[in-house]
Amino acid sequence: MRRRLPPALRQREFRLLWTSSLTNGVAAQMMQVAIGWQVYSIHRSTLDLGLVGLAEFVPLPLLALPAGQLADRVSRRSIAAASRVLDVGIAGFLLVITIHGVSALWPFLTVGALAGVSSGVGNPASRALTPDLVPPEILHNAVTLRNLASQIGVVAGPALGGIIFAIEPVAVYAVAAVLLAVALFAIVSLPRQERRASESPPDFDSLVAGIRFIVKTKMLLGAIALDLFGVLLGDSIALAPAFARSILHVGPIGLGMLRVAPSIGALAAGLMLARKPLQRAAGPTMLAVIASFGVGMIVFGLSKSLPLSLAALAFTGFVDMISVNIRATVLAVVTPRELQGRVNAVEWVFISASNELGAFEAGGVAALIGVVPAVVAGGGVMIGIAAIWRRLFPALSTMGRLDELETAQA
Repeated sequence: MRRRLPPALRQREFRLLWTSSLTNGVAAQMMQVAIGWQVYSIHRSTLDLGLVGLAEFVPLPLLALPAGQLADRVSRRSIAAASRVLDVGIAGFLLVITIHGVSALWPFLTVGALAGVSSGVGNPASRALTPDLVPPEILHNAVTLRNLASQIGVVAGPALGGIIFAIEPVAVYAVAAVLLAVALFAIVSLPRQERRASESPPDFDSLVAGIRFIVKTKMLLGAIALDLFGVLLGDSIALAPAFARSILHVGPIGLGMLRVAPSIGALAAGLMLARKPLQRAAGPTMLAVIASFGVGMIVFGLSKSLPLSLAALAFTGFVDMISVNIRATVLAVVTPRELQGRVNAVEWVFISASNELGAFEAGGVAALIGVVPAVVAGGGVMIGIAAIWRRLFPALSTMGRLDELETAQA
């Protein structure tokens, strides 16, 4: 049975880390559904939803550099475990305020800020654990499986959370707390790691070492920046409610289908990559899939048919997963072990910023020029970015196979 598993999952330590990522992701998505419903029910205000998202984002850029430094100096296992403890506490707090029927916004803003702290501190250490636990020859498979766990959470978590919330709201947080406890147990079951005490005391140069490494390593800088600008300027999934209501006329059920379609495509790509790793040159492939994402968004923007729209969005999720896998693998392989925490912390801010600011950008452009033109223009921008990146980052455009990458010098 074990021989049928992907190579990385045959490693006990990575199985524990993957289990922790999976259960944590499902629980987080379950809670987001419940929180969104409860917050909107307070004042029927979309601004309240935005404020909760903002409260979750604000700690990330503030904590990125110190969290990365911490992940490179002490046990990453301990940091990840502390983050999971905080997540369990958040679920418990939500359980209590739901039982007491709290109808004020501030408890949910507090939850958002605590979740941001947990994410900002815990994610760099958790992501940096992957190269510590698997041999280099299967690192690309481990990164693919890590991304796959995230997509499973995105697909299964909202559906599970919505069903449970409809039956009993309190039960959502109780189930989430159990899943988070499993995630914590899996992390603490990992082998103990020695403290990563550096020979030199922490200073400013050490604090910004992750940023300097990314800027110096053009291949990595190109991959991170390409994904950032692609999502920021070209991903218009935040406009799905407008399409569901005014263009496709499919109502709330259709909206749910539109929102989940990209994740279905991403999940399919993740399963494919887990079974058969990418064999082509990674640089040209990444540029090609970014351009393909743009094509998919243009089709979605022009579509008046629900099946065609769902197919276009699933296609964008499929190609985006390939791009994410390439970027994450490049980071994991080329970054020296002693810088993994700091580099992952910087990347995590970029990922979060592109998602949050991308939704804001899509809404702003749509308000100026209309929903359909905004989506079509965003798709065109992505195609243009892919073309420009060939000249701006030749190191990325000529990057070969992922299994041929080597660790760069710090």
